[in-house]
Amino acid sequence: MIVSTQPTYRFLSTLGLLIAAPLLLAENWKSLEDDELHDPSNPAVNVLQQPAEALSVLAPDGAGNKVDWVEAVRLGQIAPRSSLDNSVVPETLDTDIVMSNTLSVAPVLFPHKEHSDWMSCAMCHDSIFVAQTDANAINMSKILEGEYCGVCHGAVSFPLTECDRCHSVINYTQMAPPSSGVPVEQR
Repeated sequence: MIVSTQPTYRFLSTLGLLIAAPLLLAENWKSLEDDELHDPSNPAVNVLQQPAEALSVLAPDGAGNKVDWVEAVRLGQIAPRSSLDNSVVPETLDTDIVMSNTLSVAPVLFPHKEHSDWMSCAMCHDSIFVAQTDANAINMSKILEGEYCGVCHGAVSFPLTECDRCHSVINYTQMAPPSSGVPVEQR
């Protein structure tokens, strides 16, 4: 009787990758002592969890802090609060907005669902964005200065160097409607 070792090899290879992945990804994060944000002489730095330990178990991303936070929510790896004191009942809004006033760059697709899965509407409306068509004078200069999208992107979300994540609409007429069936709103 001939026994194939291929399934065992595949299993061991997969197991090896699962074990090695956090170690390989750990290279993406500096230790708290070396990140130039924390004071390495402060003994409190030893109480904090190291970024590689905390982040390497979450859905990986190739940019920013190397975590795909939206995927981490979808996978149930994290469960963000809808507000600071968790008193707001979360409401997921599955409406996409296309912002086409982007000069020669591809239009921007703003997916409400990915944002409202994270936080309540009140986190952005009406302090950062006015919830009305054409009421926000959004432009890249303001975003780069930390206004509008720049309040989070480049700070706690993927960085502003990932242009194609937002400027992603190739042809507005070919866009599929969101899963809710609610029409895409163009601005």
